[in-house]
Amino acid sequence: MSDVKLSYFNFNGGRGEDCRLALHIAGVDFEDDRINGPDWAAKKGDAPYGAMPILTINGKQLAQSNAVLGFIGRHHDLLPSDPWEAARHVAALNYGEELRTTLNPKLREKDPEKKKAIREEFAAGWLQGWARNLEAEMGDGPFFGDAISVADLKLFVLLKWFIGGGVDHIPGSVFDDFPKLRGLYEAVNDHPKVVDWYAKRG
Repeated sequence: MSDVKLSYFNFNGGRGEDCRLALHIAGVDFEDDRINGPDWAAKKGDAPYGAMPILTINGKQLAQSNAVLGFIGRHHDLLPSDPWEAARHVAALNYGEELRTTLNPKLREKDPEKKKAIREEFAAGWLQGWARNLEAEMGDGPFFGDAISVADLKLFVLLKWFIGGGVDHIPGSVFDDFPKLRGLYEAVNDHPKVVDWYAKRG
């Protein structure tokens, strides 16, 4: 690839972070275009689907994080070559988005008591089922498949959000009963390219 840019909000997380990690692991020299929140409104109307992250390659733009991850994965050996296994990894990408879609309304609750009750119920119920279903699809290694893939990166960013205490009233220990998920998180977190990324960008 040449003349590559990845545009997303100016923080280390969300749907853009896994795309940044994928490009870095793939060895792609890209512009990490970080948009400050107040500046997004003026750009939103020109963005594909009115959304970020946006991958721009030689002036052509691609939005939607799973599409971006799928493109990077297919071109840089971060998706399995076997079509069936690749489809399983894409299913894991979609399952990660299901978590975000389900949680998002709970993040908008403003009443402190309701917010606490809603998030605690989510952590003890729906989130546990999500984790069980995901572990059932994983193999015995540290990654979702035989080697690190874009699915692992998306799941890592999601797990990091919770384990790092990023969601109030959901404890960082919420996945402690799921050794495969903890193993995936630790394996990606310790990957040399991931360590390098955060060493340079904090």
